[in-house]
Amino acid sequence: MDFAEAKRVNDAVRALAMRHRAAAAQVLAPLGLHPGQEVLLLELHAHGPRTQVQLATASGCEPPTITGSVRRLESAGLVVRRPSPTDGRVTIVELSDRGRSLMPALEAAWCELAERTVAGLSTDPDRLTATLGEMAAALYRRD
Repeated sequence: MDFAEAKRVNDAVRALAMRHRAAAAQVLAPLGLHPGQEVLLLELHAHGPRTQVQLATASGCEPPTITGSVRRLESAGLVVRRPSPTDGRVTIVELSDRGRSLMPALEAAWCELAERTVAGLSTDPDRLTATLGEMAAALYRRD
């Protein structure tokens, strides 16, 4: 691949990521959430209480980032933290009642974001998802 082609690919991916994050901010703002926080809430909703390390792994973020995000979600009353009953060094995070009650609206916002993302595409969304997954896998293989 020559530089001009590489620039087109990288610019397109960067623009998509930036616009997707901006659109995420728009659909999450009415819920009082910032991009990235929804990933943690959706993970807790899908899998139940998690350690902060498990949340970091699931979200692809570093543990210090998760610690800050969890603190903000706790301050907002959306999650609760408690020490692990088996390891005092480990913190367990779970949805609060308020966090659980937010889930239908969050899932609706997440669906809206996906619909906005693929609106007007000529490519089948399943095919697009597969292609994006292949792209992500290729980048992971390089790490």
